[in-house]
Amino acid sequence: VQLQASGGGLVQPGGSLRLSCAASGSIFSLDVMGWYRQAPGKQRELVAASTRGGSTNYADSVKGRFAISRDNAKSVVYLQMNSLKPEDTGVYYCHVAQGYRNYWGQGTQVTVSS
Repeated sequence: VQLQASGGGLVQPGGSLRLSCAASGSIFSLDVMGWYRQAPGKQRELVAASTRGGSTNYADSVKGRFAISRDNAKSVVYLQMNSLKPEDTGVYYCHVAQGYRNYWGQGTQVTVSS
């Protein structure tokens, strides 16, 4: 499975961005699709995840501001990020769990700064 993420960039505090990640290749279930992020000097952390059945999970720090959605027909997962804060800055990685395997995208930079 290959993952292609897009949508990162520079935004002012309070602004919005939408990340997209398209999966291709040997797709058969895409059990979980989600996003992680890694800030400089910190460990990679889960931001949001969505199961094929529609369940979602969010980091406490983004609840109420971020929304994850997916289009199973297109094998795409989205992350709508609103009310962005400087602490949301980092490299955002798309993640897919399929069967017993995990796949990662190349990462897209999100910078929240005035």
